[in-house]
Amino acid sequence: MATYSLLERDSREWQTVHDGTVRFALVGVGWWTQEFVLPAIEASELCTTTAVVTSSAAKAERVRESYDSIDHGLTYDEFADGTAAEAYDAVYVCTPNATHLEHVGSAVDLGKDVLCEKPMEATRERAEAVVEAASGTDVTLMVAYRMHTEPAVRHARDLIRDGVIGEPTVLNGENSQPLLDMIPDADQWRLAPDLTGYGASVMDLGIYPLNTARFLLDADPVAVQSMMCSAREEFEDVPDEHAAFSVEYDDGTLGSFTSSQNGSDETRLEVVGTEGRIELHPAFHMETGLTVARDGTTVSVETEQVDQMEYEFDYFANQVLAGEPVYADGEHGLVDMYALEAIYEAAETGQTTSVRRP
Repeated sequence: MATYSLLERDSREWQTVHDGTVRFALVGVGWWTQEFVLPAIEASELCTTTAVVTSSAAKAERVRESYDSIDHGLTYDEFADGTAAEAYDAVYVCTPNATHLEHVGSAVDLGKDVLCEKPMEATRERAEAVVEAASGTDVTLMVAYRMHTEPAVRHARDLIRDGVIGEPTVLNGENSQPLLDMIPDADQWRLAPDLTGYGASVMDLGIYPLNTARFLLDADPVAVQSMMCSAREEFEDVPDEHAAFSVEYDDGTLGSFTSSQNGSDETRLEVVGTEGRIELHPAFHMETGLTVARDGTTVSVETEQVDQMEYEFDYFANQVLAGEPVYADGEHGLVDMYALEAIYEAAETGQTTSVRRP
């Protein structure tokens, strides 16, 4: 297999601002925020963390003491009341899905820009309320799809646009992980319908191939089919320990995706065209590989491996400081919520289900 390097390519071609800082309050300081987000912001060019918000004052204080930049540790009630609101410019929401609306609403009331984790909420109706909360205000609302600023993914999109693989025809994708090995707690929120929403697997993992395909193709889902099952006792309250779903995009491309919360740790996404194919493997981990095949030749494309969370935060800050719109705004996130609703409905009915439009 040949290797082609793109290490000299500008992996931050979206960046137009090099001065200024967006101060963040991080709402929700679980393992993801502590392991990935806080270090990413610490290394960021355009961001700093000045406040953390969590369920208890003791936990907030413990996290605050770990970073010199953090001046305030707040409870959720203190955050909603506007305590120390002058200390931050924007809010990152990383709490269970069904609590996003509450925290985004508080941020909007305080006039703070919002970076909200995906999926945007637990249900389509609640996601619509999130978008409505920010509508008509000066608040920037962005949904946190970190693959959009990943250099290998962005280069794959350029190759597709340039016709390197001809016309895209089908996609194949997989995202699986052993959830209960990673977090050995059957009472965790991802397995609780009142917090996770429609389910455990497609909501948390399947959204990656669903949305990354949208980014690569510049196309949106219009119809879906789906099958789901839950066999292990810990998954009895959610329909999708494992899931397989198919998506028709509005450019005529067809996607076939699987997701599992009880499988080996594996991620990949392949785009098959009329003249070749592109594969991202691994696709959705914190590193991404890119391979291109055409005319009997397969090339491994070497791209810069970056801190995906750092890039995501810097992109958001760049757009806010520049006064420019974000790519994955609330309306973009709402398209995925309509698709997720349809995927779970299709699993229940066994029928091809049309995806509603925002």
